[in-house]
Formats: sequence, structure tokens, C-alpha cells
Amino acid sequence: MSRRILTFDAPRRFIAGTVGMPGERTFFLQAAQGGDLATVSLEKAQVALIADRLDELLDEAGASSAANPDDNDPLDVPFEEEFRAGALALGWDPATSRVVIEAHALTEDREPAELGDDDDSAADTLRVVLEPAMCRAFIRRARALVSAGRPPCPFCLQPLDPAGHICARANGYRRRS
Repeated sequence: MSRRILTFDAPRRFIAGTVGMPGERTFFLQAAQGGDLATVSLEKAQVALIADRLDELLDEAGASSAANPDDNDPLDVPFEEEFRAGALALGWDPATSRVVIEAHALTEDREPAELGDDDDSAADTLRVVLEPAMCRAFIRRARALVSAGRPPCPFCLQPLDPAGHICARANGYRRRS
């Protein structure tokens, strides 16, 4: 089976979003350009990590960005998950002053490619090229999305369930939220 590389080099939209209730959410990256739409699932920690690394990358590159309006609309529907992201890669293209983001499929038999590599034997890839302003808007939304989950227990910092949880810091007594 040949590798799919879903490329969005001038997306009108690139967002992180969720489906489900806090504690049961599935996280997605979604890119849209023209009539094309691609959606990949990933872990909450990956969303937080990509936001932090993008912020560092833009600061290191000295990328000044005009204000881009925040995109707080829900994920575009209907969507079909292309794949589950296993590896993420970020890079700065100094020739165009744009960020390249790649999400590589989680597979057992294929390795993720290097950033920008189009090797046919590598895992499927979502490749998105963004202006710095759109990256900053993505960062704001991703951080808000990650922090909108269940509040942490004030004692053990584990997420609180509505029914409470067994708190190790309370000698195993059930804490209520």
C-alpha cells in the first residue's frame, strides 16, 4: 500500500478540537483548504506539546505575526478520521517564513518520515504549512482546549471525576469533587 501525504500548503483553517465530554474526549487536528478536509486523532498530551513547541519555534525564529482572529468554531463535519497520529514533527522554512507541521500515522510496520521527506515506504502523513499568525491562533485554541478538561484534585493533581476518585494523598479515601 502506498503512502498518503495529505498536504495543506495554504489552509483556510488549522485547528485542534475534541468530541465528547471531559474525561472521555477524543482529540483531533483538522486542516481545511478549498474543498479538502483532513482530520487526524491524537492524544491530549500531543496537543499540549505541539502548542508549546510551536510557541518556542516561533520565538526562536523571531517570527513576528499580525493578529489572526481566533477560530473558536467547532470541527468541520462531517469528517472521517484519516489516521491516529503517532509522531509529530515541526519545522521552520526560512525561505517562506512559514511553519511546517507534520502528523505521522501510528503504525506497526512503517516508520515516520523525516520532516519534508516524501519516501513512499514511510507512514501516512498530514502536512500543513502555516503563516506565523495562524500558528499563534492555533496555540491559543489548543491551550484553551487542553485546560478545559476535568479540574485537578487539589491534593494529588489527578483529574477529578464527577463521582470522585480514590486519592493517594488522602490515604485511599474517596474525594468528592
